[in-house]
Amino acid sequence: MSGPNPQGHNWSRKSDEEEDDPLDQMILRTGCAAFHYAVQECMADHQDWRRCQQQVQAFKDCMKEHQKQRMEELQRRQRLA
Repeated sequence: MSGPNPQGHNWSRKSDEEEDDPLDQMILRTGCAAFHYAVQECMADHQDWRRCQQQVQAFKDCMKEHQKQRMEELQRRQRLA
């Protein structure tokens, strides 16, 4: 578990390695990054994914909505082509 951090976590400040991570970049483009970070924070706090089901479900729902919108956009483009 992590120790107390009076300032909280600063998600906007990332290391060079994190900025180059393709998975992080993909998640940022989906608009679901806050949900992803909530899952990570819960896992860091509890070290047990079963205690983070609310955060996991919220991230899953966000990604599902993003996929739906992406598919609708692709279908619309195909009709216009």
